[in-house]
Amino acid sequence: MPVISLPDSEWIDLVGPVKGVEMVRWGLEGAPPRREELSFVVPPYFGSTQWERLGSLPQLRVVQLLTAGYDAVLPALPAGVRLANAAGVHDASTAELAVTLILASLRGIPDFVAAQGASHWLPTRMWPALADKRVLIVGYGAIGRAIARRLSGFEVVLTAVASRARAGDDLVPYVYGLAELPRLLAEHDVVVMIVPLTPSTEGMVDRAFLEAMVPGALLVNVSRGKVVDSEALLEATSAGRVRAALDVTDPEPLPMEHPLWRTPGVLISPHVGGASSAFAPRAVALLREQIAGFVEDRPLRNLVNVG
Repeated sequence: MPVISLPDSEWIDLVGPVKGVEMVRWGLEGAPPRREELSFVVPPYFGSTQWERLGSLPQLRVVQLLTAGYDAVLPALPAGVRLANAAGVHDASTAELAVTLILASLRGIPDFVAAQGASHWLPTRMWPALADKRVLIVGYGAIGRAIARRLSGFEVVLTAVASRARAGDDLVPYVYGLAELPRLLAEHDVVVMIVPLTPSTEGMVDRAFLEAMVPGALLVNVSRGKVVDSEALLEATSAGRVRAALDVTDPEPLPMEHPLWRTPGVLISPHVGGASSAFAPRAVALLREQIAGFVEDRPLRNLVNVG
């Protein structure tokens, strides 16, 4: 009978019994239970960095993440082990936050919160609306489409970019390739980053990228902090050339002394894109499907490598 680890007792209770497997608790800290038999590992959603412990499991065959990102795990993955991410689990939560960051930045919510803390009624002024804005989504996978779906009701003009050009769908008429990005940046008011972190996307938002954006445009990053060159962004936001709404930063957590905290026009949330009540039910459904597929030797979803 395969032995499968889940992060804690709560996850074991949520997933419930799955025929043909034994579930044990292990959050990648301390010695793994049933080390010689453990074949399928689900690391915890928060805080797990001890990926090197996976190499101590002689029977390990699958690592199933609860995150969409997987770049930190791949280097520590033993040969022959399949890695699956949680694509689809975070679509709704991350898309909601992306829209929230856009609206909060445009409509001045940080200013209102600060004024409320000071018991100060701000004078009336005209704030930018999301309606009529030209929104560019860079990274048109599942989460990119989820963001586009939610934005489609806000009377915006939507454009999507992916690694390769392709036909559009019911949300965008066409998906542009990365070669078109410099031209498109100069035509859009809001740019949403939702690309995976890879060698080709690390530092993608650099000085040239930011200089190509429309003056005063809003950059929204809900992908990974290293996709954006922090020094270049600090220069651009400090000069007032662009604004930014960031759920992820580099470094992360952002140190208290980092100037981005105090830069006008920058809104920061603490990497909470997937952390909502929508997470657990979607994660549980995925885990049940993946565990059953493993036991029955069926193809697994969301494989990011083939072992």
